[in-house]
Amino acid sequence: MSVGEDRAISWIKENVQPFLPGTKIVGITVGNEILGGDDHELWEVLLPSVKNVYSALRRLGLEKSVEVSSPHSEAVFASSYPPSACVFKEDVLIYMKPLLQFFSQIGSPFYINAYPFLAYKSDPEHIDVNYALFKSNPGIVDTKTNLHYDNMFDAQVDAAYAALEKAGFPKVEVIVSETGWASHGDANEAGATLQNARTYNYNLKKRLSKKKGTPYRPKTVVRAYIFALFNENLKPGPTSERNFGLFKPDGSIAYDIGFTGLKESSAVSYLLSFKGIGASTWLGSSYSLVSATCTAVLLLVSAL
Repeated sequence: MSVGEDRAISWIKENVQPFLPGTKIVGITVGNEILGGDDHELWEVLLPSVKNVYSALRRLGLEKSVEVSSPHSEAVFASSYPPSACVFKEDVLIYMKPLLQFFSQIGSPFYINAYPFLAYKSDPEHIDVNYALFKSNPGIVDTKTNLHYDNMFDAQVDAAYAALEKAGFPKVEVIVSETGWASHGDANEAGATLQNARTYNYNLKKRLSKKKGTPYRPKTVVRAYIFALFNENLKPGPTSERNFGLFKPDGSIAYDIGFTGLKESSAVSYLLSFKGIGASTWLGSSYSLVSATCTAVLLLVSAL
């Protein structure tokens, strides 16, 4: 994509344009968790790729309906606790600033993959699992802002806002592009249980349905995607990596989080019915994001 606009146009014509307007595709993510990752060559080509994809959309007359973005992991931050102390890593900031500058010009938000599960798994002795699961707990107080957090999800979102402000982009909106909880894991993966996965995603759905902001940005409604729709049974890595889905690979439901519109599909047809979820959710309106680098399906549960 970084080499030239023609490649981006060819990709959009093949993977996006033919499916419009039947599928309401609202965004293209150029890469996923590139900055902060191990491949520094990709850091170099991320911004040119983003620009070429956006230019291709403009040439095709799709730039106003299809957003361009690039989600990031928590690895782009040097620290994120307490939320007000969050800053981008110095080596990341060199690439992040020009990227944010371009996104602010075209009106794209900052997408962050926020996983309280991963934080808890890395330090179960010092992190209250109830704080990670949206359950009753004492919470934490950010002594700089004097704001109280009763769940880690909100703290992670506000940490991203703090980092953006320090980088000079206080008006950029933060959207959680991935969040979820593994329903199974290896012996050393604390908290990876079906009950915890259901609890997290069910409580996340309840939290988002309130259409409220965070302690630091109370007027900005939080939006988030659940990762993932299906268990990625061929994904390498620890067992948890293959068990983030609401559905199993054969189309059956892994666990129910209260979406009355979710119906088990046949293992042959893989047909899913989402009609009962309702118009108040993005999924209910058949919104989709298309990724230029992966085929993971994300389920958006927040209201427009």
